[in-house]
Amino acid sequence: MGMPPLFASLKTGWSRASDSNSGLIAAGIAYYGFLALVPMLAAAFLTYGLVVEPATIAEHGSSLTRTLPGAAGELVAGQLENIAARNTGDSRFGLLIAIALALFGARVAAGALITAIDMAFTVQDERGFIASNLLALVITSGAVLALGLMAGITTLVATVLAGSIGAFASYVLIGLAGFGGAFLAYRVVPQRKIVGRGAAMRGSGLFALGWLTASAAFGFYASNFGNYNATYGSLGAVIVFLTWLWLSAFLLLLGAHVAAASTQRP
Repeated sequence: MGMPPLFASLKTGWSRASDSNSGLIAAGIAYYGFLALVPMLAAAFLTYGLVVEPATIAEHGSSLTRTLPGAAGELVAGQLENIAARNTGDSRFGLLIAIALALFGARVAAGALITAIDMAFTVQDERGFIASNLLALVITSGAVLALGLMAGITTLVATVLAGSIGAFASYVLIGLAGFGGAFLAYRVVPQRKIVGRGAAMRGSGLFALGWLTASAAFGFYASNFGNYNATYGSLGAVIVFLTWLWLSAFLLLLGAHVAAASTQRP
């Protein structure tokens, strides 16, 4: 008997990811993602600040950092506090200008992600300069809106369901958001519509499950065994966050390769 289709796709996807140096490509995505961190957070929470008091931005944002390893979560939380403190007196017009500039600055990470996903599906991107940048801005804007919505939803869930149940529910919601984001990326990014829904669901399911598991495992390791501060000093939190970004990017590319392998199976 042959291997079940799902496991065959996983095996082929892993082989494709290894052969195409996905680990190295993921490192580039992590670098650009780190550069886009501040403008992305600024855009997300400035947008959120249009409907919520600035004082609550950092509080709600802390709900989203639960999936991050400890030091990385502290780094992101600190950036959120700085953003909230910096924009308490801005006018609505000023906030809109700041959001536009932040989106423009964060689009470079989306551009790197588009290139990597096209490579995973062995698709040549023939979009022009304007179309490529528009797609990157659409992806960035979608991520910004998703961050803002998830901040509010996870805070509400954690408030209604207190304790470990609320934390678990928030964790599941973040995983579902990751699944939805990966599914859309696998379906929309390749210029040729070559990915069916079933194949995209396999890849995005693998990404979401692997992402939550890897985040929890790496967070446990970094908090209990990996003394990054002793090795890197004040850069320890940066190293932890970059490593988490690399894991996330690699799993997203692995999911793309699994989706591509599923598409090519009869």
